[in-house]
Amino acid sequence: MQDLTPHILELIRLTSTSLPADVERTLLSAQEKEEDGSVAQNVMQSILENVTIARETSTSICQDTGTPIFFVRYPGSYSTKKLISIIRSAVAEATEKLYLRPNAVNSLTGKNSGNNLGENYFPVIHFQEIEGERLTIDLLLKGGGCENVGRQYSLPDSHLNAFRDLEGVRKVALDAVFQAQGQGCAPGFLGIAIGGDRGTSYLASKEVFLEDLSSHHPDPIIAALEKLITKEANKLQIGPMGLGGRSTILGTKIIGLHRLPASCFVSISYMCWAFRRHRISITGEKVEFN
Repeated sequence: MQDLTPHILELIRLTSTSLPADVERTLLSAQEKEEDGSVAQNVMQSILENVTIARETSTSICQDTGTPIFFVRYPGSYSTKKLISIIRSAVAEATEKLYLRPNAVNSLTGKNSGNNLGENYFPVIHFQEIEGERLTIDLLLKGGGCENVGRQYSLPDSHLNAFRDLEGVRKVALDAVFQAQGQGCAPGFLGIAIGGDRGTSYLASKEVFLEDLSSHHPDPIIAALEKLITKEANKLQIGPMGLGGRSTILGTKIIGLHRLPASCFVSISYMCWAFRRHRISITGEKVEFN
């Protein structure tokens, strides 16, 4: 297997320093919807200026470069053991080159590893074997601020009068946004998983962030719920950075998972405006970034 380290290094640099086109378009649209001369519009302008500067100077979009989460879809001809080694090597080199800030802290000793390498769970790597010869790696950099405001609910929830139905999902989603206020670096994006166990539910709620923002759930009922949650979240007027305004949530993605009859979890992952994700696809000698 060829040494993919330089390609993974470039994926990390690109993800840390350049927002995807669909995210940047959404932020620009949000700025245009804010009232002229308002604090919210000024905040959005500052965000967009920061995005441009980061791309032009190849510096981090945010000082919190986040947890590196890799989603790897690989052909059977690849060794996952070697892929793990390559990814970890690229993460360490990216940290040395300052594309990533040293973020891996031992929770028992408080010591920072200095290279973003922890035990088996830092960086985070998820594998899925696929047919064909194309290797695809998605990287999501998820900051601590937006991770802190993610929430998981167990339906029914008597405090919110939320039952095991889509109305219950709507209620807990809006509660999560309200509880977050500006602490998740709004305007943000929601990934919602309905069902699963506690672990798979949270995983799926982050995996939906890999989808293009213009896409919607294939079930029209769920697609309508995605739009409704976004619309009603914006009525909360939390606004950019919690300073008030029309742009609180810029998109919602929902996925449904099978569950046990005894449990009905709704996991809500929050992604801040610095929605950092990119993909690399490798087929033989052909390498593509998007």
